[in-house]
Amino acid sequence: MGFKIEHVRLHWIEMPLVHFFETSFGRTYSRQMILVEVCCGGVSGWGEVTCGEHPYYNEEWTEGAWELLNAYIVPAVLGKSFEKAAEVGKCTAGMKGHRMTRGGLEAACWDLEARLAGVPLWKLIGGGARPEIPCGVSIGIQDSVAQLLGKIHTEVDAGYQRIKMKIKPGWDVEVIREVRREFPSILLMADANSAYTLADIDHLKKLDEFNLMMIEQPLSHDEIIDHAQLQAALDTPICLDECIRTAHHAEQALRLKAGRIINIKLGRVGGFAEAIKVHDICQRHGIPVWCGGMLESGIGRAHNIALATLPNFVLPGDVSASRRYWKRDIIDPWVDITPRGTIVTGDAPGFGYPLDLEFLESVRTRHESHAAQ
Repeated sequence: MGFKIEHVRLHWIEMPLVHFFETSFGRTYSRQMILVEVCCGGVSGWGEVTCGEHPYYNEEWTEGAWELLNAYIVPAVLGKSFEKAAEVGKCTAGMKGHRMTRGGLEAACWDLEARLAGVPLWKLIGGGARPEIPCGVSIGIQDSVAQLLGKIHTEVDAGYQRIKMKIKPGWDVEVIREVRREFPSILLMADANSAYTLADIDHLKKLDEFNLMMIEQPLSHDEIIDHAQLQAALDTPICLDECIRTAHHAEQALRLKAGRIINIKLGRVGGFAEAIKVHDICQRHGIPVWCGGMLESGIGRAHNIALATLPNFVLPGDVSASRRYWKRDIIDPWVDITPRGTIVTGDAPGFGYPLDLEFLESVRTRHESHAAQ
């Protein structure tokens, strides 16, 4: 049926985290997020720009994303008509990088198309391989090993099927040893967020004794070749994250045997169209994938749920309950998990969760509106 982008509204919201979240590149206490609302015929589709407040995960950061949206991305699509949301990315294809920012608008267009068609987003993208998606959690670097063990106990008791713990030099081998001593049989993985180099091969080989599901992105955010050398030296599978921004990157990594698992983050690859391509390439090569998270609000979390219904998302991802991060979410009801550690998908049109517009307004600190002429 197609749609025309008649109006784009940008909402900057700020929400404190329930507990700080620390990775190898810093500690976060609150999130500043940009929500993108695209409108056609009185219907709104919503997306989320998933970059961090600072350019440490990749080159993107919230303030830069705000400027890029207003100056380049929104003008590139405003007033244009599209047969499918998959076409929207072509309008910004000439822009280098900044896939999280571009992907926030692209995701909103997929949500809009699903709402106009009266179908759930997961169905529009070709998902629905499973009515429930398996869930894991990501636990940041803590102030002490005892604090970390306590958090893992909480999440295991809640039913989560996989525990991911952040690591960095000085918080890795001996900490994992303590975790394995306390939890000998849980599905456990370590996420390094690019904290190591090839000079650390001998040190990273020590992780092989802990029966980890994977070590995620141990080397530089833009490095594929060195990951191939490291993977050849490790028994533990490497999972690639930051360095896979396109389907072509995935093909290169698989040819080089740079990793045995790929984490697909919707924003990192620029939206659903590219995420589906990465998924399909991995499926053809027998490489399992899972859905990574970026401390999203309920909107981004709901988009991740839809993505994780594609058939090759066979490993528990980072999609977890809203209450782990927020005292109150901008959707109502919130995302929650079953005692089995799963999230049940629904049949409501679009991303599937009603917005709590009153709360959204209360946490919104900036707003821009663009209307087609």
